Amino acid sequence: MSRLRLFVAVLPPAPAVEELRRALAPLHALPEAGGLRWTGVPGWHFTLAFLGPVDEELLPELKERLARAARRTEPFPLRLHGGGRFADRAFWAGAAGSLDMLRLLAERADAAARRTGIPMDEHRRYTPHLTLARSRRAGADLRPCVEALAAFEGTAWQVDEMALVRSNLPDSGVPGERPRYEVVASWSLGH
Repeated sequence: MSRLRLFVAVLPPAPAVEELRRALAPLHALPEAGGLRWTGVPGWHFTLAFLGPVDEELLPELKERLARAARRTEPFPLRLHGGGRFADRAFWAGAAGSLDMLRLLAERADAAARRTGIPMDEHRRYTPHLTLARSRRAGADLRPCVEALAAFEGTAWQVDEMALVRSNLPDSGVPGERPRYEVVASWSLGH
């Protein structure tokens, strides 16, 4: 039996990704940037629910439940907004817009996974974020990066889709190799 490493996500559209990429370009020159492992632009996403390794035989039921969650959620506006950090571990871009709807979609994705029989981490308040970089070492000071991105205001877009994504972890042993993400299925919101 095969296991897939999966998560449910909202994928920002190409124009929003490009705006953020341009806003981040000057941050790569900050002294702190050298101590970060930057995430790959093609993999930028807002995780709604991290499922971890899932038995392939659960996929049909999971897809059915996620489709139902998407149908029950109307499309909503969102934009990339500012930045934040998780202690000294991760630097991220935030979101603005209908955050209550984003949280509701995250709760519905989590519930769909639980009802499918996937053991989920303990429930905690959802923090909308798009991970940009992770620290290479403990004690990294991410505040200059957060401050440099604080004024960033992306253009709003309509979230009208939810995706189930497979995370293929690096296996080549090449330093700096990033996970590869593959959309397994996606569903339109509200239909």
